[in-house]
Amino acid sequence: MKAAREIELKLDCDAGDLAALAVHPLLDSQEAGTLTLRATYYDTDAGDLRAAGLSLRVRRETGPDGERVIQTLKAGAGGAGLFDRAEWERAIPGPAPDRAALDDTPADKVLAEAGEPEIAARFSTVIERGVRPIRYGASTIAVTLDRGRIETPGGEVPVCEAELELSEGDPTDLFALAQALAETVPLRLGALTKSERGEAALAGRLDRPSKAERVGLDSDANAGEAFAAVARACLRHLRLNEAVFLENRDPEALHQIRVALRRLRSAFTLFRPLLAADPAAATLRDEIKRVTEPFGRARNLDVFLDETLAPEIERRPDETGLHDLRALLLPERERAYAVVLAILDSAAWRGLIIDLVAWIEAGPWRRSGTERERPAPKFAAEVLERLRRRIKRRGRRLDRLEPEARHQVRIEAKKLRYGAEFFAGLYAEGKARRRHRAFVAALAALQDHLGALNDIATAHEIGAGLIPPESRSGDAPDPAAALFSAGLVATDVEARSESLLKDAAEAHAALLEVRPFWR
Repeated sequence: MKAAREIELKLDCDAGDLAALAVHPLLDSQEAGTLTLRATYYDTDAGDLRAAGLSLRVRRETGPDGERVIQTLKAGAGGAGLFDRAEWERAIPGPAPDRAALDDTPADKVLAEAGEPEIAARFSTVIERGVRPIRYGASTIAVTLDRGRIETPGGEVPVCEAELELSEGDPTDLFALAQALAETVPLRLGALTKSERGEAALAGRLDRPSKAERVGLDSDANAGEAFAAVARACLRHLRLNEAVFLENRDPEALHQIRVALRRLRSAFTLFRPLLAADPAAATLRDEIKRVTEPFGRARNLDVFLDETLAPEIERRPDETGLHDLRALLLPERERAYAVVLAILDSAAWRGLIIDLVAWIEAGPWRRSGTERERPAPKFAAEVLERLRRRIKRRGRRLDRLEPEARHQVRIEAKKLRYGAEFFAGLYAEGKARRRHRAFVAALAALQDHLGALNDIATAHEIGAGLIPPESRSGDAPDPAAALFSAGLVATDVEARSESLLKDAAEAHAALLEVRPFWR
């Protein structure tokens, strides 16, 4: 069966926003159709389809034209927002999956290799869908407004989203329409399909922070395709953790937001040769850095309170000044979190993320220069080799470097680590895979020691910048005791510097002895 292509921009919102979209001037004048969609998603007990990047559903559609049952297999995803997927769809007679309808699809091979296991229901969805065909720019776009729920054995998860699907025309019109709608309705880039959301709910992961996922790269990809895949993965990482932080203010989610942002900015740097001809690349990178600068203050306070001060309190529970110091810093963290939340809640932030995905998918960089056509493995090898040489040169006598010079080595090590992770899919076979694993482990050891040294510097900065209340009253913390304890903490963590410097220098030497996996 030949696959059709589905190019779809997903936008998350709440129920009130969905109602506002329904009467938006760009949509309200269009004739709307309404469907009731009841779907069940299937997989084997071992998750064979899911592991292969496939999702299988059987959906009963009820609308003005009657009722039909459709079986759909989907493959692939676009990361965050834009989902460009192959799909195999067929009408079937009943509510159970039709195995014969999967013949000549990727699922056929996956199931055959797994020994033809049984396919069982995983979860269901019930969706009320409003559909509006829109002519926008030079394109025909199907705008769907979905409201409903995902039903799992553990409970229900609400669904509220808008989807813009390109029926005919240019994908750039999808983004132009999204930006026009987002001017008056607070829309966020979607990161999960309904299938992914259902699986996350089953696993209890919907409200948990997420680490960066492996970037799917084929060895025959070119540099432009590699950049697009990396950038999509960074945005997905960002949006998954943004949703968690907005929901429950989890400190690890904030940390992962910052990791995603650093990875994205590093991608702009690593792929600079193919982005240089597009001025928007530097503009977007600088804007990301400017807007998210306050996130660092919140994260630094998290690290100090949870990873530096908490062990000190546990070690010396009777030192009241340590408790006073914590009492002074907790409101500081609350204020820092409030700044982060204000940024994430702003229309400027939501618009920036939509602008980013629009530029990644349809920006001028895709039409300028020849660097993007170079084979990704060759491009990756040159980038990684250049970073390794830079770390080798700048990290000489690492234990004797001034803090600022050492910090630069840490930055370069991060870029190399991110680059090694971005390009891992190009080195996934045999000897190259083993070398990649050894190289990343050695690089991680260097990063850990340099990161610990950076945490010491942060502890000094927080202590030096502490401004306690001028007077104490009631149960308020003792300012003098807090300042004194801040000094004690700084002294304690500073005592670790010498051994950390030695360990960092040894890790640097060990990294240089590991054979690069790209050679």
